[in-house]
Amino acid sequence: MFFFNPFWPLTALRIASLKATSTLLLLLLIKSNLLRLKGGIIGGLLALTLISGLIVSTTVAGGAAYYIFQNKNKAEDGVIDAEVVSA
Repeated sequence: MFFFNPFWPLTALRIASLKATSTLLLLLLIKSNLLRLKGGIIGGLLALTLISGLIVSTTVAGGAAYYIFQNKNKAEDGVIDAEVVSA
């Protein structure tokens, strides 16, 4: 025999609120994971930019030092290179 539960609206409300809470927590978890991923990508791109800038500036400084060294050697040999360097 089936007995009618007079508190069924409260039970249904409790189940619905549990579903809503679990859905909200799942959405917040997904959002936090996406924010962590976005932050990691932005940080990685920033680090890549800084490292590539360091490599480029080191290369330019090395090229300038090489150019000065070559001109100094030519000046010691008595040959003066009077070419114009344009950027």
